[in-house]
Amino acid sequence: MFRSLSLFLCLALSCSCWSQSDPNKVSATASASPIVVSLTLDDAIRLAKVNAPQFRTALTEAGSAREDRVQARAALLPDISFTTGAIYTEPNGTPEGVFVGGNSPREYVSQGVVHQALSFTSVADFRRAKSQEAVARARAEIAARGLVRTVVEDFYGAIVGQRKVVNAQQASGEAQRFLDLSQKLEHGGEVAHSDVIKAQLQANDRTRDLQESQLAEEKAKLELAVLIFPNFLRDFQLVDDLQQSPALPPLEQVQELAGKNNPELTAAVAAMRASQQEVAAAIGGHLPSLSLNYFYGIDASQYAVRAPDRTQNLGYQMSATLDLPIFNWGATQSKVRQAQLRRDLSQVELSAAQRQALANLQLFYNELKISGAQMDMLRQSAELADESLRLTTLRYQGGEATALEVVDAQNTLVLSRNNFDDGAVRYRVAIANLQTLTGNF
Repeated sequence: MFRSLSLFLCLALSCSCWSQSDPNKVSATASASPIVVSLTLDDAIRLAKVNAPQFRTALTEAGSAREDRVQARAALLPDISFTTGAIYTEPNGTPEGVFVGGNSPREYVSQGVVHQALSFTSVADFRRAKSQEAVARARAEIAARGLVRTVVEDFYGAIVGQRKVVNAQQASGEAQRFLDLSQKLEHGGEVAHSDVIKAQLQANDRTRDLQESQLAEEKAKLELAVLIFPNFLRDFQLVDDLQQSPALPPLEQVQELAGKNNPELTAAVAAMRASQQEVAAAIGGHLPSLSLNYFYGIDASQYAVRAPDRTQNLGYQMSATLDLPIFNWGATQSKVRQAQLRRDLSQVELSAAQRQALANLQLFYNELKISGAQMDMLRQSAELADESLRLTTLRYQGGEATALEVVDAQNTLVLSRNNFDDGAVRYRVAIANLQTLTGNF
């Protein structure tokens, strides 16, 4: 009872979280008891994007890279600050006090400061941050498409698990009917007891297969639940749209989409550009840098706009500093060589990514084409196996077939049904694989 109450509370909490504004919202079929959530593939993908930690990690890295770009851009722009304070120096009878650096025994500072630093390195760092942001966005897209592929595989794997349970139930029923038939024929003296033994063995095997398929279905649903739900949830249904698959697009269209939308290539190109800017930033260490400052405010012995003698305290001051690097024991050149090594590596990785993209495109398209062509054959095989079992059973009743032939026909039917369901999943997963390169089509 306690377990049932805990499960009900978990279901109620999960369903209450899916409000109209919640991205975890799914369509639910409410009944008196229990509450059963109904999921479509789109629901599962939306939930996975919210709750899958690997995908959220990729989004976090993309957001962090965007903030790095903002910070690098800020380094190129003037910054404004305000400072105020007072300095007291021990008097010694002179206007400055005991310290050489003192302007007077009492000094008040209240200034606005505009600071601008200019260097080739800062510009290169900004460009590198932009490229790294592009890399992170591309990797987030890679993660999103990979997540969709995983959800498709798990979602339809769970649906096929349900179908295989139905297939196993039908096979178990057919085996039981054959057992009843063989027992009746044995009582009539038409078949030997060995046929009843064979039928009983077949019925036992089909019962065991049914139990195994139920266990496999439960495992597949739990794996999907862990992937998509924020809370542990077992009682949900999947909308079976396995036969509503998109058609195979022409190869020319697929190639065009892959050329525009392949995130692997986008990430590789952006990584190479970032490495090039890293080299430029390292070279910038050999070049001069300029720093400009503009001060406006008060730096006087009185905290006032005018001194007691009516001279002006409020005013401005400007300064410029040019820093020219001369010698640092080869550290800058070492950074340049280090950056060049990473740039050369990124060029090799880009070339490899281009070759791999072409190979994957051809492989994924061919797999999709073949799996689509096999669907008609698998469907025909299942229909023929069903007809074969019917005819073989009739022949057995007429004394023209053996028990082994009936058992073989039953096994063939179960195998052909399962093969058809597996083929349908393979086709949907092949579509998801191809769409990791092309995006939706």
